[in-house]
Amino acid sequence: MKIGKSTVPTTAICTSNADTIVVRGHDLARDLIGKVSFVDHFFLLLTGRTPTTGQSTVLNATLVAIAEHGLVPSVQAARMTFAAAPDAMQGAVAAGILGCGSVILGASETAGRLFSEIDALVQQGQSLTAAATTVKSAWKTARKPIPGYGHPQHKQRDPRVDALFAVAATAGTDLRFIDIAREVESLTASLIGKDLRLNVSGAIPAVLLGAGFPLEALKGVPILARTAGLIAHLYEELQQPIGFALTYQATRELQYTGEAVK
Repeated sequence: MKIGKSTVPTTAICTSNADTIVVRGHDLARDLIGKVSFVDHFFLLLTGRTPTTGQSTVLNATLVAIAEHGLVPSVQAARMTFAAAPDAMQGAVAAGILGCGSVILGASETAGRLFSEIDALVQQGQSLTAAATTVKSAWKTARKPIPGYGHPQHKQRDPRVDALFAVAATAGTDLRFIDIAREVESLTASLIGKDLRLNVSGAIPAVLLGAGFPLEALKGVPILARTAGLIAHLYEELQQPIGFALTYQATRELQYTGEAVK
């Protein structure tokens, strides 16, 4: 049974024979190993193009920005999984990454779609304010949350936002999505009744879309970055275990709300 149009598997990413491994048209051993950074290789794998210096700088900055933020849910899930199965680091990493959704780590993609909808109206001739108001109002009517704004700890503004915006400005990439992100921020209080400030999940698409990063792959950036952070936490878990301590604290604070034994 065939599902989909293609009957022959194809890929433009990689091929190999007995002597050569080819990645996006480059000889891996001769042209890439020791000659390109991992960030540039990632961009090449994804897009088929070698990034400009500005694109590489911005992508690298976003990966650094999102790799680590303490004992967030993905890290706790990974460390507790590793405590239970210390012989399976890959399972613990997977446990952390499986939580990447609309609330944690996945909001960058959704925010990118919001910014892209606004940008499309601007390209059609609407003012930035009008376009942002139109799209945000439509999202509110559809009961869709506005992603990339608000943070449980960084109430004024996530400090990573201005740092990423400064990198993009210095790198010379397109800043129009940063302007869109800032306009949405300025309208948030009046349109949804909450004065929510930009967080890193809003800053990442703002700088990456301006650097020519594909919208559909935005979720991959926090996933890739957080993988590095998870590996660091799992190595620390081997040296200084806290996985069972996290479980103990949850159990200690637990309040049973079910029925009593009859």
